[in-house]
Amino acid sequence: MDIQMLIMIIIFGFLAAFIDAVVGGGGLISTPALLATGMPPAVALGTNKLASSFGSLTSTISFIKSGKVDFNIVGKLFPLSFIASILGALTATVLPPALLKPIIIVMLSIVLVYTLVKKDWGNETTYKKFSPLRMLLFCSILVLIGYYDGFIGGGTGSFLLFALLFVGFDFLRAAGNAKFLNFASNIGALLLFMVVGKVDYMVGFVMGASMIAGSYAGSQFALRKGVSYVKMLFIIVTLLLIGKNAYDYISMHF
Repeated sequence: MDIQMLIMIIIFGFLAAFIDAVVGGGGLISTPALLATGMPPAVALGTNKLASSFGSLTSTISFIKSGKVDFNIVGKLFPLSFIASILGALTATVLPPALLKPIIIVMLSIVLVYTLVKKDWGNETTYKKFSPLRMLLFCSILVLIGYYDGFIGGGTGSFLLFALLFVGFDFLRAAGNAKFLNFASNIGALLLFMVVGKVDYMVGFVMGASMIAGSYAGSQFALRKGVSYVKMLFIIVTLLLIGKNAYDYISMHF
């Protein structure tokens, strides 16, 4: 890898992690950057998981220190996200992720519309203890998101954030809990990609180092700016995710 490509990996890794630290969607930036180096798609996904694991761990630690992670809730859900992502990554080695593009576009559009319509949504925490039925429903949603992260990945943080907002967390606390669960799905998928030999360790560690810096900067910025900043960034990233997935789908079929 030449010096220009190396600099590109570092810069895009930082930018991806900065955004991903708060609302997810960093894969929109990091995965295309890795593909630009010429590596196969499966290797790009595996390498991105290695790098993003460093980033998600860094931002998770920042949110833990600020008291924005509810261990009594998400701590119990960690294994679900971890195992589901392994199954998703296993599927990604067999089936093309593009199969899910239309579903993803519809789901992201629903997320966006709901967020825009509910003006005060996520401004403050209204979370109440889960009933058994709500816990079962939330666990099922979490398993689907974890599976999606292993299979495709882009936008996982946004889906996790939306799910946590829906059960009553404010944007900032939802972001902290989402990063904790996202770290679980990252390392689950990473382990599978490592086993099947789909990780470029040199590139992954270089991008991972820049993602540590980006994640720290992004999480600290979010904690200082508060709920309104996180909500604005969430809307922007969701719009970009819809646009990216729609473009990919149209390019593939027309």
